[in-house]
Amino acid sequence: MTVLLIACGAEKQATPTMEDFKYTVDRFADIEILRYRVPDFEKLSLQQKELVYYLNQAALEGRDILYDQNNKYNLLVRRTLETIYENYAGNKNSDEFQKLTTYLKRVWMGNGIHHHYSEDKFIPEFSEKFFEEALRSVESHCSAVLLPGESIDDLIDKIKPVIFDPTVFPKRTNQEAGVDLIKTSGVNFYDGVTQLEVENFYNKMKNPNDSTPISFGLNSKLVKENGVIVEKLYKENGLYGAAITRIVGWLEKAAGVAENDKQKDVINTLIAYYKTGNLKTYDDYSIKWVQDLASVVDFVNGFTETYSDPLGMKGTWESMVNFKNIEATKRTKIISDNAQWFEDHSPIDPKFKKEEVKGVSAKVITATILAGDCYPATPIGVNLPNSNWIRHEYGSKSVTVENITEAYDQASLGNGFAEEFMWSDVERDRAKKFASLTNNLHTDLHECLGHGSGKLLPGVDPDALKAYGSTIEEARADLFGLYYMGDPKMTELGLLPDKDAFKAEYYQYIMNGLMTQLTRIQPGKNVEEAHMRNRQLIAAWAYEKGKVDNVIEMKVRDGETFVVVNDYEKLRTLFGQLLAIIQQIKSTGNFEAGRDLVEAYAVKVNPTLHAEVLDRYKKLNLAPYRGFVNPVYSLVKDGAGKVTDVKISYDENYIDQNLRYSKEYSSLPTFN
Repeated sequence: MTVLLIACGAEKQATPTMEDFKYTVDRFADIEILRYRVPDFEKLSLQQKELVYYLNQAALEGRDILYDQNNKYNLLVRRTLETIYENYAGNKNSDEFQKLTTYLKRVWMGNGIHHHYSEDKFIPEFSEKFFEEALRSVESHCSAVLLPGESIDDLIDKIKPVIFDPTVFPKRTNQEAGVDLIKTSGVNFYDGVTQLEVENFYNKMKNPNDSTPISFGLNSKLVKENGVIVEKLYKENGLYGAAITRIVGWLEKAAGVAENDKQKDVINTLIAYYKTGNLKTYDDYSIKWVQDLASVVDFVNGFTETYSDPLGMKGTWESMVNFKNIEATKRTKIISDNAQWFEDHSPIDPKFKKEEVKGVSAKVITATILAGDCYPATPIGVNLPNSNWIRHEYGSKSVTVENITEAYDQASLGNGFAEEFMWSDVERDRAKKFASLTNNLHTDLHECLGHGSGKLLPGVDPDALKAYGSTIEEARADLFGLYYMGDPKMTELGLLPDKDAFKAEYYQYIMNGLMTQLTRIQPGKNVEEAHMRNRQLIAAWAYEKGKVDNVIEMKVRDGETFVVVNDYEKLRTLFGQLLAIIQQIKSTGNFEAGRDLVEAYAVKVNPTLHAEVLDRYKKLNLAPYRGFVNPVYSLVKDGAGKVTDVKISYDENYIDQNLRYSKEYSSLPTFN
């Protein structure tokens, strides 16, 4: 914990302006690291600042949990590499050591040995010989990574295949059809069990007639011990207990400075869940959290998203602390106030619509800390809770993280991307004028209304779509937002300033889905990540179905391919048609239809177009992925130890931050 002791009151700290702020921090491999501003932090009350500080600390304490969830050797790899980086006495300017540094930076970015987005294992460019020599040279510093009775030779034999062999854990989360997804995935949610055993284990727990079903498996590891399948809960005095105990300690401090009694109850219920691992308590927490609309400071903390589990059940640990952007939230309030209108006018079958939309709340937030599965890469929008029945009965909270989108936008100014890939000045000018607004608005619609729209028919298992569920759900939310982006209601409500502004989002979405997101795919690979599959599914389906009316064209000019949208109104109609199809799949739990749609449109890559896009992108010298460093917060105390302020600094770099986190927030054993 960083504490500054001063005798007098601190001067007011102003947020640096966008013009003065240095957004870019580092660049390596295919990654650019940015920093983000926290505008108006200084305007929070002292109590709110102190609350943010404690919630931030609780967020950072979960870091090692995610590493271990992503692969059982991740903590060993990270700690071994950090030991070499900090203690190596050889030439740190050598090519081999610089390549080791790059690999370590990639491990931090991916929270392990797999790429954070493609989920493929990345292989280091330094040699096995150099690695072994470097590790032996720091043997005296290796006590933290050597097991009792283990020699440096044992460590080398254990870790080298994990780092260097491309056939060992080749993919973090495998989505390939026709194989055992558990056996072929590198994640650490299961041990010694097959996919069929996992599905049978949890199917026996489920009651199809339960109107308030528990998210079985969300906070546990499923293992086979002595031939018996056992579920190990994440909780205090359970799996990950050392880290969870520290999370709870900071949450208890946060509860002591909560803004109001309702928020205090939310935090205390989360603490009770962490202590017991009881998923009914987690549902109680989720309901209380979604009903807390008065608090300015808010947070996500826990085992939340299930994208990394090939079966879509196990939650990865994540946290984001934030406070409400009052002015920008006026935009999302308009959306949430009209939620019933949007539901009623959705182009889906009426039997899949909610008769009464409950509890839809949306706000624009300023993130103060990113952690777990939100760090270093982070979402720009969040809609929670994920439980379908809680959404239906109590609603959901949706947020757009505007200080993160600001960082993206400011770091992208003048990078040449639009000039290279957009068809003409018409599209480029429209993007300059409207893209920032339309991107944020689409995120608002996606998170606030898209995820919260529609309903499952009675008796439908929320996990019925299995490995395809995440892609179908993201496509459903994206299509809801896209369909309404082009509705006259947007200008009527004052959400868009011009009736043609929506075209900026439509064009960029189709261009990205058909072409430019291919910059994130390695040659010869298919599309694996759920959000990328979602975007390709929508764009490829609209392109194919729109051919008869020439809605979208792929034009070649001077040997280069471009996307051209000829009819934006017909494109909107296509979005509505696909939304109706996907909502039916979701509402009825039609696994076969979901599988067929995803496999037909979302997975395969045109190798010729892919090669062209990669070549053109390479000439721009841009990084296709971005991550972030967090600001550093410190308590200011007077001579009596009373907190008088919370200071924020933007000076820490990527390497220093990750090394500090590994020292200050690393409570788990290397193997769990």
